[in-house]
Amino acid sequence: MKFALQINSSPYQSNAGYSAYLFIKALLAQGHEVFRVFFYHDGIFHASKYSTPPDDELHFSRLWSELARQHNIDLVVCISAAQRRGLLCEDEAERQGKRDNDLAEGFRISGLGQLIEATLEADRFIVFG
Repeated sequence: MKFALQINSSPYQSNAGYSAYLFIKALLAQGHEVFRVFFYHDGIFHASKYSTPPDDELHFSRLWSELARQHNIDLVVCISAAQRRGLLCEDEAERQGKRDNDLAEGFRISGLGQLIEATLEADRFIVFG
């Protein structure tokens, strides 16, 4: 079965993102396909390459990056939600006169069209947070 997920809450606001991560790991272990995770609202903070949690806490952006690399999962960050919260990719930062790319490895910025496409292509679409 083909799955797509949406994550709406920040990594430190609730356990929704981590629950989604564990859910994906379980799906993959059972042979299902997860082709896209869409980070929306405060969920975009999972994509911050500058998050630096203490050593005894989970590093969510790193976990997502590794999972995407290992299983070819498309990690999409909503451009509008990201801009509102100051999380910019290199192109958008340049357009805004900023100097930095804030996205962790494996994440990309895109619009709601990617969310709509995910709901249409997936057998199951699940929202966390």
